[in-house]
Amino acid sequence: MMSSGSCLDSLQDGLITACAWDSRINGEFFHQTTFSVPFTQVKSFINDIKSLVKIEPKSLFGLELHYGILMRYVTSSPAYLGKETEALDFDITYYRAKDPLTPRLYEDFIEEIEQIALFKYKALPHWGKNRNLAFDGVIKKYKNAPAFLKVKESYDPTGLFSSEWTDQILGIKGNTTIVKDGCALEGLCICSKDAHCAPTKGYLC
Repeated sequence: MMSSGSCLDSLQDGLITACAWDSRINGEFFHQTTFSVPFTQVKSFINDIKSLVKIEPKSLFGLELHYGILMRYVTSSPAYLGKETEALDFDITYYRAKDPLTPRLYEDFIEEIEQIALFKYKALPHWGKNRNLAFDGVIKKYKNAPAFLKVKESYDPTGLFSSEWTDQILGIKGNTTIVKDGCALEGLCICSKDAHCAPTKGYLC
């Protein structure tokens, strides 16, 4: 649901001018996975993607037609939870069913790309555009995380501005992984047994 932007102030005109992603209309329905790969690792990461595409040339067909994979350069930041080095952001936009247990087209390949980025190249996930698995242990990737948590504690000692989710991603309490049947399809977990995927639909661990 939108928390900011013009969709909050849409005209009362019977949804004629509703935003394309407004859930009240039959509009666009897609998701994004976004992460930053350190600039020095980008060439190797792209070569890994090319290797996957050689296995199945149609493997990127499940990506959104116009957006696909958007790449943009980002600079380093002195912010405690900012990018510590220059990096390349990868926005992967893909279609998916509204039924969470329905696999996406070539989902196994897109999942592989995501996991290669996050775990092999230690990519940093976008704080607002990812699924649970991207944030599992993410706080350990930031060398200034202890300083951030100290400032957070000083400004919000009672946790008024915290939630179960922020506690999980910041490594304060619990973790972001949810293990259940079909959890890998939704990015709630990394598939460790067939039931986490969609075995009856050909998607296995």
